[in-house]
Amino acid sequence: MSLLLMILVAVVVAFLLAVLVVKFVPLKMRWLVSIFLLGASVFLVYKIYGGIMEPINFNKDKKVRYAKVIKNLKLIRDAEVKYKEVYGTYTNSKDSLLNFIQNGQLALTETKNIEVEEDRGGGIKVKVSKKQIDTIGYEPVLKYFEGKEYTKMFEVPGTTEQFELATGRVEKVAGLEVPVFEAKVSKKPILKGMNPSLIKAELEAIESDQIKGEFVSVGSLNEVTTGGNWPPFYDKGEAVAKKD
Repeated sequence: MSLLLMILVAVVVAFLLAVLVVKFVPLKMRWLVSIFLLGASVFLVYKIYGGIMEPINFNKDKKVRYAKVIKNLKLIRDAEVKYKEVYGTYTNSKDSLLNFIQNGQLALTETKNIEVEEDRGGGIKVKVSKKQIDTIGYEPVLKYFEGKEYTKMFEVPGTTEQFELATGRVEKVAGLEVPVFEAKVSKKPILKGMNPSLIKAELEAIESDQIKGEFVSVGSLNEVTTGGNWPPFYDKGEAVAKKD
């Protein structure tokens, strides 16, 4: 029963009870009816309060749960971006990504301008400036994941689920395909145990300040992006994930 309907029913019932008390209850018995009505009022206030607070608490709790999930999705995203720096593409293998974090190396480069002589023909030679990129060393990928629980990044916090990880290619411009990736999980296991009607509404969310749709995800198989589908709030307040 919706909160508005509950309040409307309560008003109607209270009015009918008042009429019945005045017309049919003897004066000496009205104190018993008063006690009953007082108890009923307390119960009704409790139910109305619960009806008001339930969606408020739902929104607070879901943000805590989502923040933990998003924290892991960001780790997956960071690992995929580093992987692409080395191999020029993304991977859909969770084992390969973990092994890359633990054992992979990133090239350290130095860019400098050099002058080269170009032959323009007819005996004409000119000096032009060009950029030259040199590899000057390597650093471990693990450096970027120190202090982070990357070994558990494929686990969906608070559930027994794992993130789905997929890769593909998207045509960025005519004739040019680029690699893409997506990691996602359904909202359902994340919100398990909460109010079913509020979960249903959450799965259909389309507001700009909500995580839209049925999934929490990062990346996309349909467009070139490494962003997540969550609103900026979750990037500003990672402390939310620590409150549970």
